[in-house]
Amino acid sequence: MMKIIHDTTDFLLEQKSAIAIGKFDGIHRGHEELLSHILEQKKKGMQAVVFTFHPSASVFFGQSTGAELTTRYEKRKLFQEMGIDVLVEFPLNRETAAMSAETFVREILVRQMRAGYIAAGVDLSFGYKGLGDKELLMQLAQEYDYQVQIIDKIYLENREISSTYVREEVEKGNMEITARLLGRYYSFEGKVEEGNRLGRRMGMPTLNLYPDSEKLLPPWGVYYSNVRFEGGTYPGITNIGRKPTVNESDVVSVETYLYDFDRDMYGKEIVTELLQFKRPEQKFENVSELKKQMEKDISEGRQFHKNRKNEMREMHWENFPGKKAD
Repeated sequence: MMKIIHDTTDFLLEQKSAIAIGKFDGIHRGHEELLSHILEQKKKGMQAVVFTFHPSASVFFGQSTGAELTTRYEKRKLFQEMGIDVLVEFPLNRETAAMSAETFVREILVRQMRAGYIAAGVDLSFGYKGLGDKELLMQLAQEYDYQVQIIDKIYLENREISSTYVREEVEKGNMEITARLLGRYYSFEGKVEEGNRLGRRMGMPTLNLYPDSEKLLPPWGVYYSNVRFEGGTYPGITNIGRKPTVNESDVVSVETYLYDFDRDMYGKEIVTELLQFKRPEQKFENVSELKKQMEKDISEGRQFHKNRKNEMREMHWENFPGKKAD
């Protein structure tokens, strides 16, 4: 079980650590490359530790609204699945933001976290006004007895993979490119909650998630999707938005219909993966028109998933979007 240290600066790790430093928004393929280095050190006896600030510097200094590709909960789950031993969500506040870069290395990384190996990206910045960088980290390595590995950027079609790049594609609704950047499908995770049961009354029951306010939403509309739970993957079609035909609320939901599926899922933990954007959300004249469009969406969705299944049989699985590839 991964240990999580949060909301405190007063902690002390018990053994030598291989530390990855970063914001890790999205945990995309560039991040996975960085994390692979500390996981390699884990095989040599060190504990694999991720260090990140909470809130992020961009949120703390008012440069971002706070909407992220991965919520705090999603990050924690992904890190645990990867095999990280300790996650440090270091509080960023007036006091910690004023810490000098060398003090941060000496007191936090070396003394408290027992750094033996540190991996970071080429654009690393830390300490007061972000004055600490990869050069300083390497300069101090011999004095404080740790190794440094600076990880170069990786690219997709001649563009550097970054959280900014992923964010742009999510905001455009380009789910296929997003999957190639992340190495997995963009997803929403949570417990199924009760909706207005209109889908069930129309013979098309849906699974409802209400995304966290910090989660970055793609364009509202209908998507071809998968839902994962209890080790299985189930194809379906998802609507993201406010359901304007039947709902005057401002609450945004992620509502999924699964083909030939009618289990009671209330309270179950699920992951809804977006495969491809189908059409924008729209308001219909009445429920009858909405039902007609939903039937059309579901029919086209079945065909999409059938074609996709055939494609997967014909191509190498490792090259299919949603798997680590390219």
